[in-house]
Amino acid sequence: MKTFLPKVDVQRRGWRVIDAQGAVLGRLAVQVADALRGKDKPVFTPHLDAGDFVVVVNAEQVILTGKKETAKEYMSYSGWKGGEHRRTVAQIRAVHPERLILHAVKGMLPKNRLGDRLLTKLKVYAGGEHPHASQQPKTITYAG
Repeated sequence: MKTFLPKVDVQRRGWRVIDAQGAVLGRLAVQVADALRGKDKPVFTPHLDAGDFVVVVNAEQVILTGKKETAKEYMSYSGWKGGEHRRTVAQIRAVHPERLILHAVKGMLPKNRLGDRLLTKLKVYAGGEHPHASQQPKTITYAG
């Protein structure tokens, strides 16, 4: 027996639009990460990029359960003394709501060059409009 390695056809890679309105952040991020990796396709191979492009719209209307809106913090560090910054979900949502979804999906992708390449196929927009209509994306309803 030989191991079957599928040929990943980049030209046949699809586009999907997912509306985040009323979606729970973690459950939405799982669906997006699976679509980026291609885990829902029969040709899924862990070390290959066989997934589709994913466009997430209405990122500002994603919800978090419990007290996470005020209690959950994101930390960043510049490398300088006193350069540690902590921001709550509410503060991030007010300025860059798309970063909530980007951060959640990035944590669910592989931590290597493949994960970096997969993250470039994710497009997140705060509002309901996106500039990818010419790719004729498939609209996926949130099933969470």
